[in-house]
Order: sequence, then C-alpha cells, then structure tokens
Amino acid sequence: MAPASKKKGKNTKSKKVPPPSPKLKWISTRLLDDVFTDEVSLFKPHFKVDYEAYLQRLWDSNPEIHKILKNATTLEKAREGLFDYLERSERKVFAIDNDLHILEKSTVRNCIRVFRSIIGPINEFRTEFSALDSLWKLAKNERGKLKGNISVGFILEFINLFRGVTGKSNIYLENVQVKKGIPEFLKMTGKKAATVRMEMLDDFGISVQKYFKKYPSGLEPEVVSWRAENRTKILRYFKATENDWNDYKWHLKNVIKDARPLLELIELSNDQKKAVNKAVKNKIAFGITPYYLSLIDTRSSIGYDHAVRAQVIPSGEYVDKMVEERGNRAISFDFMGEHDTSPVELITRRYPAIAIIKPFNTCSQICVYCQRNWEIERVLEPTALAPKKKLEEALAWFDKHKSIGDILITGGDPLVMKDAQLQKILEILASKSHIYRIRIGTRTPVVLPMRFTDDLIKLLEKYHQPPKLEIALVTHYEHSYEITPESMKAVQRLRKAGISVYNQQVFTVENSRRFETAKLRKDLKSIGVDPYYTFNMKGKEETSKYMVPIARILQERKEEARLLPGLDRTDEPVFNVPKLGKNHLRAGQDRRLVMILPDGSRVYEFHPWEKNITPVPPYNYVDVPIYDYLEELAARGENIRDYRTIWFYY
Repeated sequence: MAPASKKKGKNTKSKKVPPPSPKLKWISTRLLDDVFTDEVSLFKPHFKVDYEAYLQRLWDSNPEIHKILKNATTLEKAREGLFDYLERSERKVFAIDNDLHILEKSTVRNCIRVFRSIIGPINEFRTEFSALDSLWKLAKNERGKLKGNISVGFILEFINLFRGVTGKSNIYLENVQVKKGIPEFLKMTGKKAATVRMEMLDDFGISVQKYFKKYPSGLEPEVVSWRAENRTKILRYFKATENDWNDYKWHLKNVIKDARPLLELIELSNDQKKAVNKAVKNKIAFGITPYYLSLIDTRSSIGYDHAVRAQVIPSGEYVDKMVEERGNRAISFDFMGEHDTSPVELITRRYPAIAIIKPFNTCSQICVYCQRNWEIERVLEPTALAPKKKLEEALAWFDKHKSIGDILITGGDPLVMKDAQLQKILEILASKSHIYRIRIGTRTPVVLPMRFTDDLIKLLEKYHQPPKLEIALVTHYEHSYEITPESMKAVQRLRKAGISVYNQQVFTVENSRRFETAKLRKDLKSIGVDPYYTFNMKGKEETSKYMVPIARILQERKEEARLLPGLDRTDEPVFNVPKLGKNHLRAGQDRRLVMILPDGSRVYEFHPWEKNITPVPPYNYVDVPIYDYLEELAARGENIRDYRTIWFYY
C-alpha cells in the first residue's frame, strides 16, 4: 500500500520580541548538522548549501556503516550487512561491560528499531521508495543512478540515525558519549542532597520563565491598553459606540469580508493584501469579527500577533490551492474522509459511543486551516442552517443507535445560531435517555466572547443536569495572545453555571516555538479552560505552510509540557487518522516510522484506535521534513540549537 500523497516611527511595542519576519537576512544563521557545531548554511535563501560537506559528515558519523554500504556489491548484500551490524550493535547495548548511560542506551535501541524498519523490504514495497538504495548509491558514488533528488534533509536524518545507533546522539553532552554515572544529588542524603537537587530544579524553572516572557497573553496590562486603542479605531471606522461593541449581533452584522477595512485599520504586507483580495474575488471563505480584529497589532512588525494573523489572513499558497481545486474541493480537501464516515447527512461517526452532528455550516469568522474548509462556502452563509427535514432525520438517527451517548454539536459554529434554533436541537437530544453528554464545539469564546449573554447562559444551564446530562463546551484557543479579559469573562460565566470548558489546540508553525504551547496551557488554566487535545496539524496540501513535524509535537510534550504541573498539561497530543479517528501520539506502540523519502519526509504507519480489538488496516502518512521546519524557525530568528534533539523523536 503506497503512502498518502503529501498534503503538503517609534515602536514602543517591540521591546520584548524581535519581529518574526521570514524575509529578514539572518546572516548569522549557519549550521551543519544536528548539534549545529560547524558552519554550513541551513538557510537556503541566503547561502549556498554545501552538499558535499553534509555528505562527508554523513560518512564520518558512522564509518562502519559507510564501509558496509561502499563494499556491498548488491543492494541485498548491503541490506544483510546492515541487519548484521544492527544486531551486533543491539547486543553491545546489553553487554555488562558497556559503559554508556542507560538513557543513551535507550536512544540506541530506538534508533536501531527505526533503522531496521526503514531498510525492511516490506516498507520499501509499501512506500514505493528505498532509502537504503539511495544510501548505497551515494556511498558508491553512483549519483547518476539515484531515484529522485536526495536532499540535505534526507542526509541529516541519517546523520542522526547513524550516530544514534552507536550511542553518539549528543542529546545529553555534545561531541562526547554520556557514560554510566550517578548524579551528585543521588550520592548524598538529607538536606545536602535536597539542596543540590533544588539547584537543578531552579535552573529548569528559570529557563521556563525566560521563554514564557516571549509570549505575552492578552491579559497583560500593556496588551489590554493597546487593544483598547484598537477598539476605539474600529468603532470610529464603523461609526459605532461602546454599546455596539458589547452586542454580539453588531459584530455579526459587521464581520469584515474584504481587505478594505483591514487596510484602514492595520498594517498588511503586500502578499497579505493580494491573498485577501484574491480570496474575496474567487469567493474563498474569508471573514474576521471586529472583536478579533482588535487582537491584531496595528503594525505587523510588532510580532506578538503572528498566530492571530495566521488564523484569519490567508497565505497566497493557500488561496491559490483553494482556487485551483474549487471544483474538486469536497473530495481533495476532505482529509479526514468525512464523506466515508457519514451514515446520514449531518452526522459523522468514527467511534462506538460518540457521534458528531453538524446543523450549522458556517462561522462568525473563518479560520484559514479549518478542517472543514472544503464544505464552508462563506462566512455567515445565509443558508448555513440545515433544512428542517434533514435536521430532523439526523436527530432521529440517534434513536436507532443507542450505544451513542456523547454527542458533539459542531459545524461550522453552532453558537452563531439563534438561541431558539440551538434550544430546539438541545431539547430533542436531551429527551433521548441514552445521551449523557452534549458537547458544543465553538470558537465564540475566542472570536466573539460577547455572544455569552444572560439568555445563552440560562439556555445552556437549563439542559446541564448532572448526572443525567452534561453540557460541555469545547473551544479552540491557538495562542496566549488570544486570551483576553472579555474571553476570560465568558469562560467564567460558563464555569459558574457548572459547565466545563475544554480547549483543542492545533499545533502549527505559529505556536510551536519552544514553550509557546506550554505558555498557552498555563494561561488557559488561569482563566478556567482545561487543555484537552493538542492536534498535530492535518496533512492537507493547501495548508502545508503551517505544518509541523510529528517529531516536534513529541519533543514539546516531553521537554516542555513535562516541566509544567500536571493540572497544566491535561491535554493529549493526537494525530487524527483519516476515516479512523485519533491516534494518541504518546502511545509509541501505535505508530511506526517506516521510511525516509528523498526530501527528508518521514513516512509513518499509524495504527487505528481499534488495535488489539479488531484488525483494521493502518494508515501511511507523509510528514513535513524536519529540515524544512527548522529552516522556517531560522527565518523567524529562532536559535535552532534549542531544537537539536528533535531528530530523535520517532
């Protein structure tokens, strides 16, 4: 089975963070490999990549593997030689006289497991590519026979893998192997041990706080002040009052649907202006509430609002792809395969006890990387509410499937519906005795917090009748910069009514810097929102610009989230497998890295949630190359050294 195709003036506000502009010439951004100790360019736009230097580092990283490949007269002899080598390497790990640290041994075993998988003939057959064949031909200097252009990203993957199988990952110490040993605090007892241990923990804590300062929330007094100024400008533009601002219906009537108000109120780059205009001209869904616009910094150079802008201002690549696939959008962009998991219209089901109902097919504003961009025609589409007959049929469908007890009402955004429309749906669902939970999926706390009126709170509270029936709200904050006093007020009103609020974050290039997502978790808990899921970015071709390697979300969970208290990291990192459902990324036994492609992409075999229950086939997924992701971070001014362990998360 072949893998899925790759879906792939004075500025007073810039005191804390440099502007993350990919166009700046970061002349000092130079590195060669995983530990970034040698000067060869990573950042392609401004430096010529020394391919030969990377290739030489590959062979230097493991001369024994180089020798096996170079001396093999056939591909199969190279394969057998590597299998023998890996078996010997694994045995060494278990030898009594092996003096590697036990944690380094763990890395060795993981690398051996991955290497075996990559050179396995069955994985070559399924992915229609042989990384081993490319390595063999490179070692024999037969580049003319290579299939495809072998990238630096490919070479870097194997530099790290070659090192890893010998215990030279450099995760713990650079340029030397970490050996057996006992930390000083474990050699001590009592207060002396505790004092030494505390010094280590203090260092960790100080490091976290240093990063947190880079990502202010919208609750900080200075940010609140900036946004008050933004609000005044917006109200002046629309000739409106403060009373209007507090009325969610006013915001819905004045949703920004073209570039003209943006050009008057905030700074747009030429590329952003062109993208918005092209989206509007070609009827690609676009819209921003006046409230959410107030969260965008007036000057693009300030840099704090990058995640906010990315939510609503499309990139040129996105718009071009949406235009190109307009006629085929419902098929080509339905990454989750909802067409094939919808037994009746408006219903999606992938689990025994859970189902989704989509009564309302639009939102108060449009998120660029929406999972359902293939079916949302435009912001506040007048015909978005499902026809009465279809909705009644969908609601009646639950009577025939009484194993379903948890219903997610989503869309579109169901809280954009009128109270009476929402009430009718809640009333029907609440009357079904087998339904014990109704979740409402909505971004209104983030983009339209004034929607939570007294009437809406009373409506939700009416049907929230534990233990018989729970009403819960699932929302979508992407970044700490979206958390505001207004948003907090909405959440607190829900919590005081006994309604739990959960967050599903999409992990994108806009919130994936070191401790950026960890900061969001902490800020969410401070206002009463429980982190619920962190979704790996979908492999949708039109949104490939925003994608982050799976290795990065694994690194974030282990090296950043793990430093937070347990109550701040209640979310689960997941990959949503098309047609099948969520694969928990912490469960390493539920996925397998099976190949490295010429551009450095990893191919993962994802196992379904039904594993060990019933034999459902796995799904092959082509990830975004780690090298490409690191290039993007370098362009944004990140210290790439901070991410050097990313290669060893498989």
